[in-house]
Amino acid sequence: MMTDTPISSQTNCRLKLSNITKRFGSLVANDNISLSLAAGEVLAILGENGAGKTTLMNILFGHYVSEEGSIEVNGEPLPPGQPQASLKQGIGMVHQHFTLADNLSVLDNITLGTEPLFQLYRNDKAARRRLAELSERFGLVIKPDTLVANLSVGEKQRVEILKALYRGASVLILDEPTAVLTPQEAQQLFSILKQMVAEGLSIIFISHKLHEILAVSDRVMVLRGGKMVGEVFTKDASKASLAELMVGRKVTRPKALPLATGKRVMALQNVQLKATPNLAALENINLDVHQNEIVGIAGVAGNGQSSLAAIMNGQTLPDSGEFRLFDKAIKQADPRALVGLKVGRIPEDRGAEGVVGEMTVWENLIAEKVRTQAKRGIFINQSEARQEAKQLIEQYDIRCEGPNAETRLLSGGNIQKLILARNFSNNPHFIIANQPIRGLDEGAISFVQEKLLEARQSGAGIILISEDLDELFQVSDRIAVMFDGQLRGPYPVAQLDVQKVGLMMSGEILADEVQLT
Repeated sequence: MMTDTPISSQTNCRLKLSNITKRFGSLVANDNISLSLAAGEVLAILGENGAGKTTLMNILFGHYVSEEGSIEVNGEPLPPGQPQASLKQGIGMVHQHFTLADNLSVLDNITLGTEPLFQLYRNDKAARRRLAELSERFGLVIKPDTLVANLSVGEKQRVEILKALYRGASVLILDEPTAVLTPQEAQQLFSILKQMVAEGLSIIFISHKLHEILAVSDRVMVLRGGKMVGEVFTKDASKASLAELMVGRKVTRPKALPLATGKRVMALQNVQLKATPNLAALENINLDVHQNEIVGIAGVAGNGQSSLAAIMNGQTLPDSGEFRLFDKAIKQADPRALVGLKVGRIPEDRGAEGVVGEMTVWENLIAEKVRTQAKRGIFINQSEARQEAKQLIEQYDIRCEGPNAETRLLSGGNIQKLILARNFSNNPHFIIANQPIRGLDEGAISFVQEKLLEARQSGAGIILISEDLDELFQVSDRIAVMFDGQLRGPYPVAQLDVQKVGLMMSGEILADEVQLT
């Protein structure tokens, strides 16, 4: 049963936040939020981008100090603004982006910072014994002497969890924990979490993936606009009810209707790329995309997707093989020339590559058209540019104070809408969408997918690179898988399922070993 007031705390309350309020100037980031967490319980926190989840966790860790409210851990008050006090009282966190030193061993990463600064040497025997006990107790199998750089993504996450447990965490906060995992690795994580809960640990699970929240949690708390707008026992919830509570309206994800494909718009033929410090190697890549088609690229981060995007974005050229657009070979790495050819680019890192945060919204919206709109190549009609920006802000529901708003102040979802507006207003014929829904809430995800499908309907050919298999199966016509610099497929979506793609993503089976339907 859904309620807009906190569900009364169970017995054996381990963590309690009471009436937390945090303001940043006139913005109320957290508005009188209360929550409790019992021993052996999983509480999911759900909310749109900018709903206040991160602020609340930063208050819990002592990074921020709330203007009002209090926190108790095991019945004892938690001093505000003291991260060491939070750690000492057993609060641990595993971030979406790992904070490990690749050049150190597993054991070094786990014990780093846990011993006195002036101790001349580590009690290696005791550290290994404690790590072995934790590994066996929670099913977190890992070799202590392995260099972190040589671990898989799933193994690195195990190290992060062990690091928190080694420090005595009794409350573990997981922030988007499956964002970079294969479906198989995610299932392994869920099994580990069940074991941890059985051992009495308490978990706060932050995710945008509704099916995971329903599978893992005992209760779900929903934030919207800095307020707690509802709380429900998971057994009484559904994807539809949670999505509606999160965004304040009914949310339905769009589906790709069958379309006849047109001419080929992009082709990679026998493409090879040597590894560089920033890009992984590619080996004999063959891929094409046609009008009215979305080709999805699945893969765990670091397997060559960024290299593939860099070639198609015009940032680099293959060392051998050919990159063709609209049946013409591309001979120079020139992103500006590709924009002139009606290529739309949605980059993986929207903050670092998609916008200039210090520039205004209208300046970012016009960024790729400056040379064509500037009179005599020098002057821009700012009045016209602002008016066009105002129209795009309304059309794409970019929530900001107007064209003159500073872009860095926008939430991730609104920055993504800005990037979509800039690209799609140019009527692109070919689009590279790299992780377009990463970190977005249900409402923003639905909006992004609608725009991609509208572009497909209008005749664009689209490459969709994503680690979210639900997204790929939702909107793709064909799906290929990247693993270790090689591309398998693409195959028609009807011939695949999530398990098959997940096995290819992890390298457990090759494409020719997949039993296609």
